[in-house]
Amino acid sequence: MYSNQFSVRIKNSLMYSIVTVAIILLSVQTYAAVPPGFSQKVVVRNLVNPTRLVIAPDGRIFIAEQAGRIKIVERSILLSQPFLNIATRVDSQGERGLLGIAFDPNFLVNQWVYVFYTSKSPVVHNRVSRFKANGDTVLPGSEDVLLDIQPSGSLTEHNGGAIGFGADGKLYIAVGDGGVASNAQSLANLKGKILRINKDGSIPTDNPFYNSASGINRAIWAKGFRNPYNFDVQPGSGRIYANDVGESSWEEVNHIVKGANYGWPIKEGKSTDTRFRNPIIAYPHATNVPCSAIVGSAFYNPIKDEFPKDYVGDYFYGDFCGGWIRRYDIATNKSVSFATGMGQMVDFQTAPDGTFYVLRKDGGIVYSITLP
Repeated sequence: MYSNQFSVRIKNSLMYSIVTVAIILLSVQTYAAVPPGFSQKVVVRNLVNPTRLVIAPDGRIFIAEQAGRIKIVERSILLSQPFLNIATRVDSQGERGLLGIAFDPNFLVNQWVYVFYTSKSPVVHNRVSRFKANGDTVLPGSEDVLLDIQPSGSLTEHNGGAIGFGADGKLYIAVGDGGVASNAQSLANLKGKILRINKDGSIPTDNPFYNSASGINRAIWAKGFRNPYNFDVQPGSGRIYANDVGESSWEEVNHIVKGANYGWPIKEGKSTDTRFRNPIIAYPHATNVPCSAIVGSAFYNPIKDEFPKDYVGDYFYGDFCGGWIRRYDIATNKSVSFATGMGQMVDFQTAPDGTFYVLRKDGGIVYSITLP
């Protein structure tokens, strides 16, 4: 009996130690190094493979999960019922899945929510659709398919997936090369491109390749990308910066310009080749981490400034593998560190009230960063 009681005490003691260590490790992994005076808080956790975070005009936070669900966070509470669940129709192998969300510029009136996802039907391919919201869920049967990108083939990587409205009211769509580098320079497909369409799915006649491409390929706005996973549109100026995940040497931030060619796969990073537009930021791959991958893309131009004045107008970008965030000052063309130890970040957003949100894949965490 005594030996059994001793064994139980030892087991309980070991369990207590394990739990204590786990809590310590979790706290180390959860909280990062933000600048002095800033406060970082966990808003929600335990999302499943989150890919995108966007803030609705009414203040709700919408989060995409790769398998095909969109969750809503309202007043820091994760709602139990998904806003959208199309998991049975989504292929989420590799880098495929539900990868983009955007709100119609007139969302408060028309309730349209735009989604980029990898459809299984009739063959695997990336699709852009819009769904009509009905409160905290989608109106059944409301999907309006706007654009079907060419079939994905057997490769599962480099889908891109970011979507968002420009200052011109057009929908911009970032599409990766699908793992076939030559796609990025071709006008015969939509892969490795930034696209531009009207919000009803039609193609604007002032697109730069409207007369040289045919069919849906007239949607091409810019070309020469490997995997543009994130982009953001700056309020006021309308400028678009897109992050392109590199191959073996460089990660890029590109200023997206009508008709420009950004060089992939002929060049990566900056070059002297005048055929291609150089990135505004290009940083080399790190040697102390297993990979480098530029993700997260957000201008800091809220309606109400929460951060110091010198942060306003800056562009924030981060590395999925390095776990850091930097901010780029457009006026000086210089980047400085903002935060480290942030984990596997996949998206950033600036809320109208000045709160900066970070979406982290590992742990399924949403952080808020504010000044107390």
